[in-house]
Amino acid sequence: MSDVILNVKDLVKIFEGKKTSVKAVNGVSFQVKKGETVGVVGESGCGKSTLGRCIVNAHQPTAGDIHYKATTGIEHNLAVLDKKALKSLRKEIQFIFQDPYSSLNPRLTVFDIISEPLRANGKFTKEEIESRVTEMAGKVGLNTSYLKRYPHAFSGGQRQRIGIARALVLYPQLIVCDESVSALDVSVQAQVINLLKKLQTELDLTYIFISHDLSVVEYISDKIIVMYLGQIMEHTTTEKLFNSPKHPYTEALLSAVPIADPNIEFKRIPLEGDVPNPSNPPSGCLFHTRCNYCVDKCKTDTVPLVELEENHFVACHRAKELKLRGII
Repeated sequence: MSDVILNVKDLVKIFEGKKTSVKAVNGVSFQVKKGETVGVVGESGCGKSTLGRCIVNAHQPTAGDIHYKATTGIEHNLAVLDKKALKSLRKEIQFIFQDPYSSLNPRLTVFDIISEPLRANGKFTKEEIESRVTEMAGKVGLNTSYLKRYPHAFSGGQRQRIGIARALVLYPQLIVCDESVSALDVSVQAQVINLLKKLQTELDLTYIFISHDLSVVEYISDKIIVMYLGQIMEHTTTEKLFNSPKHPYTEALLSAVPIADPNIEFKRIPLEGDVPNPSNPPSGCLFHTRCNYCVDKCKTDTVPLVELEENHFVACHRAKELKLRGII
């Protein structure tokens, strides 16, 4: 446990409406070790972005605990800290946003955007700020002569590099990447992902990488969490998930990943129907309304997340008996 930097226990986030409430995150538990990347995948609306925002306290959790081990070695429960205590930890936990266009202030220069966290979270001299910003711009591949320009002068990939530099300028430990490459072209995606992996090695970073693209998650992640309607369906290492999935939902997601080999017959597993209304989720297993392996038990009995094998957690009544297909 000494190398666990983040320990999320029974996390719940409920959004209250006038007539209904939505459990966007419902009883999620997992651990993240220092230096690793944990991918979070699932369809739109499954709660993965809400989970990331709860971890950085952009959303106040409704229930549960988020235990974070600071660089001092002291463990803090982020779910219950007040604003003053949270501010002292802000520089250690940062967020990279999905949209590189709307997440940058168009009225600030690149220098001001990257230096803003320094001014907000510490007492740095003008020389220290200039040194940090120049250093970080170089690390993310930005020409330092561009620092006086405004965001409109840059492409999507360059803007995302600015966002990455802003997140890293405080030398954080933990970074939540929320769909950080989904708005970029495929070739630019590869550049940004390789940059993130390089920076992880150089700066000893820990990532929670949220995405709907399994190909991207496979490349960057050590472990993967599969979410559906606010709950974890499967959680294991990337290798195990892709080679030997244990949940029917994971199998269906993997079947949608294109295989770059014309000699292999591509068989997709279609999911019938739409994702259920999260304000009125189905009884029993949340996935039973779309599952090809559903039996009567699935419709009535709730499914806990259990450790089926070492470091392989699954929420499925039939996980032990099913022989599911991974990536060929």
